[in-house]
Amino acid sequence: MTTAQPQELDVQPTPLALLLLGREADPRSERGVECPGDLPSPSDPDLVARARAAKEKLGDKVFVLGHHYQRDEVIQFADVTGDSFKLARDAAARPEAEYIVFCGVHFMAESADILTSDDQKVVLPDLAAGCSMADMATAEQVAECWDVLTEAGIAEQVVPVSYMNSSADIKAFTGKHGGTICTSSNAERALNWAFEQGEKVLFLPDQHLGRNTAVRDMGMSLEDCVVYNPHKPNGGLTAEELRAAKMILWRGHCSVHGRFSLDSVNDVRERIPGVNVLVHPECRHEVVAAADHVGSTEYIIKKLEAAPAGSKWAIGTELNLVRRLANRFAPEGKEIVFLDKTVCFCSTMNRIDLPHLVWALESLAEGTLVNRIEVDKETEAFAKLALERMLALP
Repeated sequence: MTTAQPQELDVQPTPLALLLLGREADPRSERGVECPGDLPSPSDPDLVARARAAKEKLGDKVFVLGHHYQRDEVIQFADVTGDSFKLARDAAARPEAEYIVFCGVHFMAESADILTSDDQKVVLPDLAAGCSMADMATAEQVAECWDVLTEAGIAEQVVPVSYMNSSADIKAFTGKHGGTICTSSNAERALNWAFEQGEKVLFLPDQHLGRNTAVRDMGMSLEDCVVYNPHKPNGGLTAEELRAAKMILWRGHCSVHGRFSLDSVNDVRERIPGVNVLVHPECRHEVVAAADHVGSTEYIIKKLEAAPAGSKWAIGTELNLVRRLANRFAPEGKEIVFLDKTVCFCSTMNRIDLPHLVWALESLAEGTLVNRIEVDKETEAFAKLALERMLALP
C-alpha cells in the first residue's frame, strides 16, 4: 500500500482574493488601498495637539471638510460640516485653499475634485474610506444595463437620475445620457424634471431613495417600480416588465440605513410612549411609511433644532450624527435615541480617524502631497454636466 504524496498546486491568487487580503488595489474600487506612509499610533496622546499644529502651520492653504457621519475626534478639526454636496460646494467656494482635506468617503472627495479648480488638490486621509452603496453600481454594470434597455426598445424614453452617493463614473454616465444628479433633499425635484424629459427614469444606485420619492412624495404606486439586479441576466427583468415600469430602480442600498426595520419602529414606540420617529429616505419603504417624519441629514438637524423642549425622538440615520445631536440637545430637554437597539456606525466613513487625519495634515505641512483624489478630465466633464443640471433644477 502506497501513500499518495501531496502535489504542489500551481494556484495563483485572483485579483479579488488579493484585494480582500489587502495586498492589491483595484483602481475602479473604493476599497483596498493602503496609505503609503506611517500613521501615528492611535494611542498617541499628542494626536490632538499634532493635528492642531499641522493645521495652523498650513493656515489658509488647507480647508478641512467634515461629513456629518464623521467621528467627533475628527469633526472637531473641520472648518465646515455638512452633507456631501454641501461640502463639495463649500470647497469650490474657497479657491484660495490649495489643499481640500475631505473627511468623508471616496465619492464625496471625487465630487469635490469635480467642482473645485485645477489648482486645488483634494485629499482623502484614508483611501480605503469608500461607500458600500456607491460600490454597488460600476460603470461596466450600468453600461450593460443601458444595453438591456436598448434591446427592450425603451432606452430613448429613459432619463437616468443618479444619487449624489455614486462614483464619478456613474455621474459621468448620467451626464452623457441626458440625466441629472440628485440629493436626498431635492430627489423629488430631480424626478419631476426627469419625467418632463422622458417617460421613464433609471434611478441609481439607491433603490430606497428612488422608491420612497416616487411613491411617498409623487403618488406613484409600488407597481410602477421595478428593481434592476445587475447580478442577474437582463437585470432579472423581462422586456415587458421594463416597458411597463415608470421607475427602474438599481438594486443598491445604504448598509446603515438598510438595517432599520419595521420592527425597530414598533419597538421604539412601545419603549418610549409619545416618541417621534424621524428617518432618512435611504431607509426601506416600510420604515419610511411607518415614520412620523422623513428627510435628509440637514432636514433631521433642522427638525430637531425646531423641536420643543421635552420632546422625544428616535432617529434612523448614522450613529455618530445621532449621538452628536443627542448631546447637543440634551440641555434643552430633548430626548434623542438611535432607532435601532443594535449599534451601527458607517464602517467605511469611520475609517477616517484621528491618526489618518494627523498623517495627512503633517504630510501636507511638510510639503508632501498624499492620497490625492483626481478625476480624469473626460469623466469630470460629463459628471460636471450632470451636476450642473441639478443646480439648474427649478
